[in-house]
Amino acid sequence: MSFEYNTTRNELILAEYGRNVQNMVKYIIELPDLEERNKYAQAVIDLMGFLNPHLRDVADFKHKLWDHLHIISGYKIDVDAPYPKPTPEAALIKPDHIGYPQQRIKYKHYGKTVEVMIEKAKAVIDEPEKRAAMVQGIANFMKMAYVTWNKDSVADETIIKNLRELSNGELELAENINLNKVEFKPVVARPANNNRGRNNNNSKNRQGSNNGRPQQRNNNPKQRN
Repeated sequence: MSFEYNTTRNELILAEYGRNVQNMVKYIIELPDLEERNKYAQAVIDLMGFLNPHLRDVADFKHKLWDHLHIISGYKIDVDAPYPKPTPEAALIKPDHIGYPQQRIKYKHYGKTVEVMIEKAKAVIDEPEKRAAMVQGIANFMKMAYVTWNKDSVADETIIKNLRELSNGELELAENINLNKVEFKPVVARPANNNRGRNNNNSKNRQGSNNGRPQQRNNNPKQRN
């Protein structure tokens, strides 16, 4: 008796489609008739889409399936595909590196968003009421962000001071404005229920006191009296 192991088989080119799809593609390559190859290739494309339904959310997922079909065949399959045939050289091209934005944030617990909002508020000059509302909204957001990351209460004076520093003294909160009250509420773990085992032990003790015999009910009214 001979056994076949995966270590002795051919390497899976695209493992997400499985070995059966790869064997089907290999069978299609060897078919002599072009029309028959086209028919079986379309059936394999439908199967590949069924095995990987997440590709339906990808733009041009049909195009991607046909590209994968050519890749599985080692670029040897000869069919009338509705899309241009990919080349092995195109698979070796690496995309350009996307550089990570290097931006200095003065107060990291406020984030870059607060600095952007401050610049937007500084640009509002001709509408003082709108500018004051924006400053108040930014200050409330800063207080919420401070409490979220530091997990502690913060005085309004600290927020006003940080707002003044981030805006280079151009934004000031009105004196009669109080910021929203924000408190950090730690998550309280629920105590474990330790009564289950205790109740089970009591019920076992009650059952054991009868020595396994059911209790006999006294039906004599004279004895009960």
